[in-house]
Amino acid sequence: MSAAISLRNVVKTYRRGKEAVPVLHGLNLEIPAGQFVSLMGPSGSGKTTILNLVGGLDHADTGEVIVGGEHLESLSGGQLTKWRAGHVGFIFQFYNLMPMLSAAGNVELPLLLTHLSKAERARRVEIALEIVNLKDRASHKPGEMSGGQQQRVGIARALANRPDLLIADEPTGQLDSRTAVAMMQLIAELVHQQGAAAIVSTHDPQLAAFADRGLELHDGRLVAESGHGRHRAPEPAR
Repeated sequence: MSAAISLRNVVKTYRRGKEAVPVLHGLNLEIPAGQFVSLMGPSGSGKTTILNLVGGLDHADTGEVIVGGEHLESLSGGQLTKWRAGHVGFIFQFYNLMPMLSAAGNVELPLLLTHLSKAERARRVEIALEIVNLKDRASHKPGEMSGGQQQRVGIARALANRPDLLIADEPTGQLDSRTAVAMMQLIAELVHQQGAAAIVSTHDPQLAAFADRGLELHDGRLVAESGHGRHRAPEPAR
């Protein structure tokens, strides 16, 4: 069962020395289970903050963040770590792969936080790499792969724990336009095939078009919304 997401009157302020920097101002947001949502907005608009709150990497100052029925603000640090390991897959802009590990070793990393047997971990790693068409590169280290292949390893790692929620912060920022389109298309297909919810931040409207629903933020507030059905972005010009 994928995770429904609810942010209720969420306020978040960061400190910069003695200065208070407000980011979210009583934000309310509902994302149904299984929906693919894109977040757009200028730097500092609150996109990454929303991803961190929904992924249990940060706490709201006030308000509620509810994911899959869990009130994240009520969980301890240890409980959040366990919850993330079982329910959330993260895709990072800079891949965050361990250079000394093979593709298979990198994909297995989040599974080490679970109680899965070694055999089950190996099976899930093989399936995840096969999904992103990298089964034949399982023994290769990041330095032996292209940027697009490394990002696919990152996607496989995010999928290995069969998450209810997939979170990606500018996942195509280091890729060329053709590879970026291919990555967003892959994420969209995987989300809908597996029934997971997904939130992806991006600065590119063409890439955001792969989502079921687009949200635009400005100064920590939702200012626009588009799309309620799945649609495909155009292929880049050859």
